[in-house]
Amino acid sequence: MLKQILTSTLAATALLISQQALSAPQDPINLDQLLKQLQQGQFEQTEENKQREARFRAEANEQERILREAIAERDRLEKLSETLETNFEKNEIELAGLTDTLTQRMGSLRELFGVLQQVAGDTSSKLQTSFVSVEFPGRSEQLSDLAQKMGSSSKLASIEEIESVWLALLQEMAESGKVSQFDTEVTLANGEKVTKQVTRVGTFNMVADGQYLELVPGTDTVAELIRQPSGRYLDTVTALEQADENPVKFAMDPTGGSILGLLVQAPDLGERIDQGGTVGYIILALGVIGLLIAVERFITLTLMGGKVKRQMKQTEAREDNPLGRVMAVQRKYPDVDTETLELKLSEAILREVPKIQRNLTFIKIISVVAPLMGLLGTVTGMINTFQAITLFGTGDPKLMAGGISQALVTTVLGLVVAIPMTLLFATLNTRSRNIVHVLQEQASGIIAERSERSH
Repeated sequence: MLKQILTSTLAATALLISQQALSAPQDPINLDQLLKQLQQGQFEQTEENKQREARFRAEANEQERILREAIAERDRLEKLSETLETNFEKNEIELAGLTDTLTQRMGSLRELFGVLQQVAGDTSSKLQTSFVSVEFPGRSEQLSDLAQKMGSSSKLASIEEIESVWLALLQEMAESGKVSQFDTEVTLANGEKVTKQVTRVGTFNMVADGQYLELVPGTDTVAELIRQPSGRYLDTVTALEQADENPVKFAMDPTGGSILGLLVQAPDLGERIDQGGTVGYIILALGVIGLLIAVERFITLTLMGGKVKRQMKQTEAREDNPLGRVMAVQRKYPDVDTETLELKLSEAILREVPKIQRNLTFIKIISVVAPLMGLLGTVTGMINTFQAITLFGTGDPKLMAGGISQALVTTVLGLVVAIPMTLLFATLNTRSRNIVHVLQEQASGIIAERSERSH
C-alpha cells in the first residue's frame, strides 16, 4: 500500500514539474524549494480529488432519482397494460355477442345486401360504357363507391343508397327509348376538343355534325370515330339530325358499337384495289384501255351503221360510208363483165372490213388475258401466304392476310374486267358483222342486177 502511495506521489511530482517547466522556465532550485513544491502539489491534488468525489456523489444521487422514476413509470404502464388487456377481453366478448345478435337479426338481409353489392358493381360497369352517362355524368362513380363501401366494411346500405341503385336502373331503361339532343365536349379526329350539339339515340349510338361518335373508355366524354362507315350510313345520320317529328331512317347499332366497329374496319373500294398489288393495277389498266377502245368502237359503229342505213335509201353513192364506197365500184366499172364486177366488189368489201372491225380483237384479248392475270395474282398471293406460314406458323392470321387478300382480290379484278370486256366484244362484233353483212348483201344485189342487164 505504501509502495502505491509513493509511486503516485512521484508521478504527481513529475507531472507538476513538467507543467511548471512548460509554463515558464525557472532558475535551478534547491531541495527546500523542491519539498515545498511537492507539498503544494499534493494539496492541490487532494482538493481536486475531493471535488471529484463530491461530483460523483451528486451524480449518483441523480442516477438513483432517475432509476426510481423509471421504476415508477414501469409499474404504472404495467398496471395500465393489465387494465387494457382486461378491457380488450371484455370488448371481445361483447363484440362476439353483438355479432351473433346482428347475424340473428339480419337473417336473409345479409343475402339481400350481397345481391345489392353485386348489382351495384354490375350496374356501375354498365353505366361506364353507356351513352346516357354522357348526358348524365357521375352516375357510375356513385354506384361504384357504394359497392366498394359494402365490400370493404360491414356497414349496411341506407334506404337512400338502395333507392339510388333502383333509380339508376330505371333511368337507364327510360333513356334507352329516347332520342335526345344536348351540348357536350367532343374530341375531334385531329385531337381538338370542341363543344357540339350531340344527338343520342337511346343507349345505342351518338352522332354530331353528320359523324358517328364513340364513348371514351373510363370517362363520360365522347370522340369522333377516326374512321367513319360508308356514305350510305352517314346519310342516315344527316337525316336524323335534320328530322322533325316525322320518322326517318337511321342506321342504328343495337350492340352499342360492336357492329359499327366492324363496319369501320372493313376496307373501302380503294383499299380493296390496293390489296391486289401490282397485278391488280395492271388488270385495271387493261380494263380501262379496253373500255376506252370499246367506247370508241361503239360510237364509230353506231355512226357508221346510221350512214349505211341512209345510203340504202339513196341511189347515189356517197364516199362517207362503207356502203357508198362499195356502190361506187359499179359506177367506176360500168362495162366490165359480171365476174369481174364481183371480184371488184369483193375487193372493196375486204378493204372496208378492217376499218369496221378495227381493235375488236384487242378487246377480245383483254377479256381472255384479264382472268389469267387474276390467276397469276392468286398464285402469287398464295405463295406469299405459304412463305408467311413457313416463317411464322399459323398462330397469327394477320401475317397471312396480305397474301390471301392479294389472292382473292386479283381474281375478282380479273373477272370484273373480263366479264364486261366479253359482253362488249360480243355486242361490237355483232354490230360490225351486221354492217359487213349489209355490204355483202348490197354487193350481191349489184351483181344480180348487172347479170340481168347483160342477159
